[in-house]
Amino acid sequence: MKKGFRIIDHTADVGMAVRGGNLGEILSNAAVALFSLITDLDQVAEESRLDVEVKADDSTSLLVDWLNELVYLFDTRHVLLCRFEMLKVTERELEAACYGEAFDPSKHKLMREIKAATYHMLTLERHGGALEARVILDI
Repeated sequence: MKKGFRIIDHTADVGMAVRGGNLGEILSNAAVALFSLITDLDQVAEESRLDVEVKADDSTSLLVDWLNELVYLFDTRHVLLCRFEMLKVTERELEAACYGEAFDPSKHKLMREIKAATYHMLTLERHGGALEARVILDI
C-alpha cells in the first residue's frame, strides 16, 4: 500500500483501502487519500493550519464523519489539505491540526469532485498488528 492507502475500483463511485497502526493513522491516511483524489497533493503547500474536531457514536462513524467534515471544508472554505496531525483520538472523537492552502485554480488542478463518504461496504478491522479500513466515496 502506497503511503498508507490505495484507491480501489467501485462501479459508480471510488473507494479507498487505508492501513494504519492505530485509529489515528487510519484517520490521517484516509484524509490524505481523500485529498489525493481531489488534487495532486505535491502542488499543495502547508501555508495554513485549520483545527478540526469531530464526534461520533463509534470508530466507523468517526471515520465517515471525519471524511465528510473534510469534504464540507473543501466545499465551503475552498481549502486543500495535505497533512493531518492527530492531536487527540478516541473511539468516538478526534481533534486534528490540518495543514494546507486555499484552492488556487492557477496552481491546483481538480481531478474529481467528492460528494461524500458513505457507509456502503464500510469496514474498519484489525488484521495482525494493523488496522485496515475500506471506504466508498460518492462522486
